[in-house]
Amino acid sequence: VQLVESGGGLVQAGGSLRLSCAASGDTFTINAMGWYRQAPGKQRELVATITSGDGSTNYADSVKGRFTITKDDAKNTMYLQMNSLKPEDTAVYYCNARKTRYYSDYVHDHDYWGQGTQVTVSS
Repeated sequence: VQLVESGGGLVQAGGSLRLSCAASGDTFTINAMGWYRQAPGKQRELVATITSGDGSTNYADSVKGRFTITKDDAKNTMYLQMNSLKPEDTAVYYCNARKTRYYSDYVHDHDYWGQGTQVTVSS
């Protein structure tokens, strides 16, 4: 699976951006996709996820009500609409795809990552 992000940039606080993640390759067995971010000096953190089956979504508390994750299966593309951006949203945003394999006594997750796209929010 190959993932390519786009849509990052510089925006003022209160503004909006939409990130895109185009997936290619063996995408049929992806179980879920998501967005993660990493700010300088901090660990990578989950922003939002969406399942491949029923499209269930999950958000970090810090972005609830401001960010929306969606996907277009026909285009194999996932999006992150970011509104009311804050300076603390500044980070490199990474696209993730996860394949989950269930075995008799354990579960194995295999993660794929994009190269990341920079989002900078100025105050």
